[in-house]
Amino acid sequence: MASAISTTARPAIWPWLAWALLLIVVDQITKQWILAYYQLGDFTPITGFFNIVRAHNTGAAFSFLADAGGWQRWLFTGIGVVATVVIVWQLHAHRGQRLLGLALSSILGGAIGNVVDRLQHGYVVDFLDFYWGASHFPAFNVADMAISIGAVLLILDELRRMRGKSSKSSAA
Repeated sequence: MASAISTTARPAIWPWLAWALLLIVVDQITKQWILAYYQLGDFTPITGFFNIVRAHNTGAAFSFLADAGGWQRWLFTGIGVVATVVIVWQLHAHRGQRLLGLALSSILGGAIGNVVDRLQHGYVVDFLDFYWGASHFPAFNVADMAISIGAVLLILDELRRMRGKSSKSSAA
């Protein structure tokens, strides 16, 4: 007797990997443009609250561990590699969940974009500088935006999932 084989196709993870790749490409193109046309510290005022600037970040978010002496380059690169493996595994495991897929692939693209910088330069190239008066928000880049947006989407996905569970339990 032949066994029944399920023909139900699970969604592919390729669209999510393509999104991550697009983010990596845009991130790297913008950083290469900054490296080609700006010297470290150069800036161009765009508005009364925004500059394009060339900044180097040897640390992590908000320059965490930037002055640690160089070992942090390998720590953050390692974290990025581990995050990449975990995210691809999660994309594979949850490929039918659109919001989660968008969140994870955005974080994936951003993480890889910054790892490329660390491996290539020893620092991350930042160039978006927002400020209010004399107070400047730490400069950031496309990869950082992708990671931040992905994190917000992860939170929204979890809130949506929790709301779904609470409505199911209250209906019971």
